[in-house]
Amino acid sequence: MMNAEIERRRVLQAVAGLAGTAALAGLSQQPASAQQTIGKTMTDAKPSDPIRVIDFHSHHIPARFELTAARTAPPNQRARWEALARTLSDEDFLLKDIRDGHLGARVVSILIQLIADADGRVPHQTIMAMNDELAALAARHPGRIHGLASVDAYDGDRAAREAERAIRQLGLRGLLLECAQGDLLLDAPQARPTLEVAAKLGVPVFAHPIAPQPLTRQMTPYGLIGTLFARGAVNSAALIALVEGGVFAQLPSLRVVFTAQAIGGLAMAAGLSAQSRLPSGAIEVMRKNVFIDTTLFHPALIRALVDVLGADNVMAGSDWPVASDKPVRDMLNGTMQSAGLSHAEQTAIAAGNCSRLLGLR
Repeated sequence: MMNAEIERRRVLQAVAGLAGTAALAGLSQQPASAQQTIGKTMTDAKPSDPIRVIDFHSHHIPARFELTAARTAPPNQRARWEALARTLSDEDFLLKDIRDGHLGARVVSILIQLIADADGRVPHQTIMAMNDELAALAARHPGRIHGLASVDAYDGDRAAREAERAIRQLGLRGLLLECAQGDLLLDAPQARPTLEVAAKLGVPVFAHPIAPQPLTRQMTPYGLIGTLFARGAVNSAALIALVEGGVFAQLPSLRVVFTAQAIGGLAMAAGLSAQSRLPSGAIEVMRKNVFIDTTLFHPALIRALVDVLGADNVMAGSDWPVASDKPVRDMLNGTMQSAGLSHAEQTAIAAGNCSRLLGLR
């Protein structure tokens, strides 16, 4: 009883940290040196020792595919997306931080939503071509580029067949799935065949945010913070759907990575774990099946993520080059040190957890 009460208090403290700092830190993405220092006395990290970083959250759009997002973006963000179109297609720039020694490797994905038509659709043959291109990219840069196959998870058995082809035949390391489509979340029956393939093959799923409607339109007047809040809301909803919908109970070997934008869902599920529909509570399930990236760089947030999920479930991820095209290593290392993480925790988050999850040597 005493141990259970201590654990309960620890989790509630961490959840309070999530809730209390999300509004401040969630979208600031300031360099760690400019942010509040937290718990420096707790760290045994060695700043002089370089920590290898694998950026799990990186994007690329081969030049043969048109970036339609530049045409469909809100007017106040169109110029930004036009610039991003050039960056996303630049293979040399994709490798620059690796060549310069700032990164050990990138985990790269091609977002379906960035090349979709006005109705949000991409033909199945185009999706297959995307995965072929990504496999060729990884083959050109072995050990430096690792690919996540993109499939339309809500396309039922056809999506599952493409997921299996991309993993077994193309050698891609996992799947990138949109966390929602219309009224559907990842616990929808349409997505189950693809999730079953991931669980069977032992590869992770990256549940990537989308721009949900009408919330995105409602939040567009508030700029980038507003539109990213909408994306975080639906990413949070997908997390809760997988946990409370019993998907992890039915597919216990399934591992799903969410972005830090899903921090609201994580806080809700953790804070109300005792009210979960699951017999073991939400926290235990998340610690077995849920990973989260570091997209929102702030010491308080990373500290809280580690406290709730454990350091083994947090992974370096920057949303390159969409959130920023700057080298991520110094910002990540400074943020982790300011969060008071041990050297072992820092190395796990920077590269170890990603290597383990993807089965890298």
